[in-house]
Amino acid sequence: MTTIPEEYQINNTIDQRKYLVNGELKTWEGKTTEVFSTISSTEAYKPTLLGSIPDMGEPEALDALDSAMKAFNRGQGVWPTMHVKDRIECMENFVRQMKTKREEIVKLLMWEIGKSLPDSQKEFDRTVDYINDTIEEYKDLDRNSAKFQKHDGVYAHIKRGPVGVVLCLGPYNYPLNETFALLIPAIIMGNTTIFKPAKHGVLLITPLLEAFQTSFPKGVVNILFGRGRAVAAPIMQTGKVDVLALIGNSKSANALQEQHPKSNRLRLVLGLEAKNPAIILPDADLDLTIDECIAGTLSFNGQRCTALKVIYVHEDIKDEFLKRYSKKVDALKFGNPWEDGVKLTPLPEPGKPAYIQELIDDALEKGAKIKNKKGGQKFDNYIWPAVLYPVSKDMRVYQEEQFGPVVPVLSFSDIEEPLNDMAESNYGQQVSLFGKDVYALSPLIDSLVNLVCRVNLNSSCQRGPDVYPFTGRKDSAQATLSVHDALRSFSIRTFVAFKDNDLNNETIQQLLEAKLSNFVSTDYIL
Repeated sequence: MTTIPEEYQINNTIDQRKYLVNGELKTWEGKTTEVFSTISSTEAYKPTLLGSIPDMGEPEALDALDSAMKAFNRGQGVWPTMHVKDRIECMENFVRQMKTKREEIVKLLMWEIGKSLPDSQKEFDRTVDYINDTIEEYKDLDRNSAKFQKHDGVYAHIKRGPVGVVLCLGPYNYPLNETFALLIPAIIMGNTTIFKPAKHGVLLITPLLEAFQTSFPKGVVNILFGRGRAVAAPIMQTGKVDVLALIGNSKSANALQEQHPKSNRLRLVLGLEAKNPAIILPDADLDLTIDECIAGTLSFNGQRCTALKVIYVHEDIKDEFLKRYSKKVDALKFGNPWEDGVKLTPLPEPGKPAYIQELIDDALEKGAKIKNKKGGQKFDNYIWPAVLYPVSKDMRVYQEEQFGPVVPVLSFSDIEEPLNDMAESNYGQQVSLFGKDVYALSPLIDSLVNLVCRVNLNSSCQRGPDVYPFTGRKDSAQATLSVHDALRSFSIRTFVAFKDNDLNNETIQQLLEAKLSNFVSTDYIL
């Protein structure tokens, strides 16, 4: 173990006893759950105790729901009826406070989920950018609505309004960025929210509790801690949640949906699992392809929904690809998140190395071989990425979303093979396509855009830039998240209509001049 730099040492545990409900930072007196990091801070390996969080249940969940409902108040609450510019001011106040917590949050990202220092910094900065971009997009949305339309003698003043109460559940792999990609647009559109952080990456919300409390009216943001089953299920069972916003897996999403007694009234904003493939054509530039496949398969140890989780390589170049790709995998640097140049870091889930080993063992039993020398080497908190070839469809590593450091590789001679597999797959998020021949690429692109929602040409799959649509087909997503689309996912078109006559025209004119209505307004936000 290398010496931990002083600025990244854990000197004090965070015994998180505060939670936010109805604008109050309440103190939890009940049971708590200890939070450990799989990173060791001693010479002999031992998980590091980071702190503890409240282990909440149904009473606290229903209290938070009641708070969110009162804040929405059947659409009459301060927040849903507030003028757009005032909601924006609240969000600007929040992001100002958030920026002061950068060092604390980056440190916790490293310890809680093992994310490297540059990637942890990038996650924080990207989240701040996302909030600022959302504010600008919201201004644009409001400017474009600051008008009246007229058809068939009827005027309409059309804007977007909030949906109601949002239950927000984020993922552990991007506990700040992807969580806020749900929470921020939900809040700014006038909804009220209940938010429960993920199992890992939970303490890093602690530095932001006060910012949430002081930036928004009471009940707009409610933050709970505990297991999803204990907290989210009772909230859903009431039928009083209007939007379920979840980034996680489809089993969790389905289980929560089924708890809701009126699923026809439940709006879903879901980012779920994926098994994104790379398809490498015979004329692919192998230098570029291998670099992109390394990034795609093993950035953050493959713990990304957008990771490349299966590689299809053409028969003609498979030997060369496997040799060079395997060598690059073995050359990656493993270490703690703050070490310079580190690419592979400890896995945050204690059971993950054993699970990856199960996938490797199953593949080897069914005829695959480990193509890289270090593949499958185990540490206390890690297992070295194994490049497996040849992989067949009866192997677990082909069927399951591994979400960790193992790379299944298949070869093909007929392009219909990977296309058929993608069509049969339960998932449809993205694909990486590597090649140069436009006569081969053109029909492929035209087919692939109907199987997935993003085709990455000669580049690895990814979510960003955040202004681009992020969604998927089948079991991979529902609704679209981007700076532009998320505002629409968490709102509904609503309008005031009136017939063109003297009484209505005079009334609307007076409404506009008196500036008494926040909705009927043609004010232009600069």
